[in-house]
Amino acid sequence: MAAVDSLHYVVNVHAKALSGRVAGPVALVLKDITGPSLAHVAAGVEEESGRRGRLSLVCSTKGDPKREDDLVQLMREQHAAAVILVGGTEPDDAYHRRMAGYAKALHSAGSRLVLCGRPPLPWNAPVTVVDYDNRGGAFQATAHLLTAGHRRVLFLGGSLGFSSSDERRLGHRDALRAHGIPYDAALDIAGDYTRRSGYLRTREALRAQVAFTAVFAGADAVAVGALAALREAGLQIPRDVSLVGFDDVPFAADLTPSLTTVRVPYEELGRTAARLALDRDDGPTSDDHVVLSTQLVIRDSVVRAKT
Repeated sequence: MAAVDSLHYVVNVHAKALSGRVAGPVALVLKDITGPSLAHVAAGVEEESGRRGRLSLVCSTKGDPKREDDLVQLMREQHAAAVILVGGTEPDDAYHRRMAGYAKALHSAGSRLVLCGRPPLPWNAPVTVVDYDNRGGAFQATAHLLTAGHRRVLFLGGSLGFSSSDERRLGHRDALRAHGIPYDAALDIAGDYTRRSGYLRTREALRAQVAFTAVFAGADAVAVGALAALREAGLQIPRDVSLVGFDDVPFAADLTPSLTTVRVPYEELGRTAARLALDRDDGPTSDDHVVLSTQLVIRDSVVRAKT
């Protein structure tokens, strides 16, 4: 033991892992680690993993499928207890086949694939899905504006074909249909979930003289861009145009006016993903697909439409 102390010896964790005597880490794989929403998911994963004595690893793909392939393989080699893939995606056949391959490869190594904020696969695979109610949240947001008397709502949704943005677009249309408001394609403008995109789309709608009294931004970052474009045009929020976002990121309550938005339980999403992965057994359970609820948070950015 004196030699151990003097030489600062540490156990080779990889050799120990081969013996099955070490708890594998929980790996969180996401597109971008700088976004506030995904950072809260990571915080939830880290909290739950740490509570169980597990190391959590955060990896970024930058949207590169090859990088994602390499990270999943690396986590297999590291004997990760779970690999949690976070964020919406384009759920085409190629994606489904790739996810099924990940799930089977990880399962064979004693690990578990968790799709977090992603849709389930169309066929059975050893995978856990933890999602949140995009469609219901978007329905609440649009319904809130329609109930306040707004009949022309500019919808700044996400990119077409992207799982989360498509669900939010469906929720928006559900609310229009429920209130008897005809869908107008001129009021539905797709784009990225960024401040710049929100600014440019709103500015173009104003320049094209698209008539609207309210804006539903598919993300709070988009709402901030829309807010800037509206103010640049001399419009006041909510006196002239009401505004609703989606996410409830920390700065939403600090905007002027404070932003009415849909709260997504991002930290709980991360905690649930880690908990289900670490508590799993070898057979399928009712917890293999969990959908967390979203909540409309009413603040100061919406008023009744002028008659």
